[in-house]
Amino acid sequence: MKLLRTVPDLRAALAPRRRAGERIGLVPTMGAFHDGHLALMGRARQTCDVVVVSLFVNPAQFRAGEDLAAYPRDEARDAALAAERGIDVLFAPPLETVYPDGFATTVAVAGLTEPLEGEARGPEHFHGVTTVVCKLFNMVGPDVAFFGQKDGQQAAVVRRMVSDLDIPVEIEIVPTVREPDGLALSSRNAYLEPADRERAIALHRALDAAEVAVARGERSPGAVHDAAVGALAPFDVELEYLALVRPDTLAPVDAVEGDVLVAVAARVGPTRLIDNTLIHTNGRPR
Repeated sequence: MKLLRTVPDLRAALAPRRRAGERIGLVPTMGAFHDGHLALMGRARQTCDVVVVSLFVNPAQFRAGEDLAAYPRDEARDAALAAERGIDVLFAPPLETVYPDGFATTVAVAGLTEPLEGEARGPEHFHGVTTVVCKLFNMVGPDVAFFGQKDGQQAAVVRRMVSDLDIPVEIEIVPTVREPDGLALSSRNAYLEPADRERAIALHRALDAAEVAVARGERSPGAVHDAAVGALAPFDVELEYLALVRPDTLAPVDAVEGDVLVAVAARVGPTRLIDNTLIHTNGRPR
């Protein structure tokens, strides 16, 4: 595995593989690898000739007062895990490579960035995400990029950006990886104290309750929402939002029909967690 930090070095390493017609995959990450990241890498390794993993904690997607300074970082550990998975290139650029002096451009996707996480964290959060992802696509030039379903809104936003800007990259979404009790894997799980870790399963319990309600025939978004929120109550977490929306537009649903994304965000102690599930009322598997 090559550990690269500059765009010229990255492009030079990929150029012969590109000329050979090999399929290049990109897994964009902020590091602190867990099994969710490794699942993305595994899927990329299965389907691509060359796999690039980017490792960059992007300050542009953190608001003032969020956990940028505390965000877990361990490049040596991450590099070892990536090498074990057969990754070809770990691209870990310094801040000045991604945002050089005088950087003045923002890529913003309207509409999809305003609800859910946009309302909770401000639309600037997604402006930071789309700007850095667009830059990574231009730096790497991948044929396909891999994202996790846990960040369902991010997946929808990136798809829209790629479509609107005619970026020649396929977006593949990999299912959420969970702990045995259902907690979605996240780098921020490292913040959870033992008591909070026990309560963190509240988010998955809420999503399960929504799925059970729909499986029993409930088609009212309000009733499904209430069932999910009710499942949170015993865990004493601070709910930020729980919404039933269309996966592609993130518009609230009038009825639980077709594909519905149930998205939830809550604070468990000081830690903010998100999760979601896709419900398919037409019977297609999740």
